[in-house]
Amino acid sequence: MWVSICLTLMATAGNNIGKVLQKKGTVALPPLSLKFKVLKAYIFNKSWIIGFVMDMLGAVLMLKALSLAPVSIIQPVSGCGLAILAIFSHFYLREVMNALDWIAIVLAGIGTLGVGLGGEEQTVTVVSLLRLPWLVVSISVLFVLLNSWLRIYKSKRRDQELINYEVVEEIISGLESGILFGLASVISKLGFVFSNQGFPEILVPFCISISIGCSTVGFVCQTRGLKHGRAIVVSTCTAVASIVTGVLAGMFALGESLPSASGARFSLLLGWVFIISGVILLVCSTRIMSSVPRPLQHLLRRGHGSNQSLRRSASMRPKDTSPSAVIHSSTLHHLMASPVVKEKP
Repeated sequence: MWVSICLTLMATAGNNIGKVLQKKGTVALPPLSLKFKVLKAYIFNKSWIIGFVMDMLGAVLMLKALSLAPVSIIQPVSGCGLAILAIFSHFYLREVMNALDWIAIVLAGIGTLGVGLGGEEQTVTVVSLLRLPWLVVSISVLFVLLNSWLRIYKSKRRDQELINYEVVEEIISGLESGILFGLASVISKLGFVFSNQGFPEILVPFCISISIGCSTVGFVCQTRGLKHGRAIVVSTCTAVASIVTGVLAGMFALGESLPSASGARFSLLLGWVFIISGVILLVCSTRIMSSVPRPLQHLLRRGHGSNQSLRRSASMRPKDTSPSAVIHSSTLHHLMASPVVKEKP
């Protein structure tokens, strides 16, 4: 179990840090195209090529982790990618972090330990094929409801001649992308489970292909939300929805269960809560800092205040921290985190 967790942390670190390096490299590069001169410029750009290699290695490591451990363990741990990226940005990019950022990182670390301790006792039952149609129907119905809800609010906004997204629209965009990213991890894991149960090996690449498709659609949903809405709302909903979907769908579709021992069960559940809390706090720390009294702000800040570029980039990274984002990056090489970490170079 600990091997899988270490692989997940390495994968999500490579995925997120790789995206930052790619984005850093594109500053002096033209928009990516199939022209020979443009491709040559990207290949010989040190930052971009290192980031690309790290991103690809992260994708491979994440698939390896999914093949070894339950997705209800891997998906939450992958949420720590945001914390790893924050640490990297602090020491490598010299971004200033406040006390809330460090608290969030500690919460994510403690949560990872809790998931690892609880996951040691977790058992996986045989997948029931009867559950898969129910999962597909449930996700389909959920998306119909979310899109209907979204259309209602869009129509209402047009009628009132409003430009800005309403908070409900931001939440829906985040939920849709997070659900798809979490579902992509489950589908990838499903291919490995089928293989272990004696089904044809071709199901592994087939499931991974479907997973890539889910991640692609999720990327479109998140990009839409980030383009028109507030990144802090969209990204938070994406991160939480991705983790929750991975856990619930893994248990329902893959037969994963909570540990039988009460201590291990408590450790696992507490680990999930700590990781989600850490991710939310890391995304929202700047907003929280701006709302507290000035004397407390000076107490919590280190240096001259948190660099806003870190907050903007960090607030868009949750989808990169999910396995679905890792798989997605292996095909589109997007940057699941928008403006700073989200667009394909």
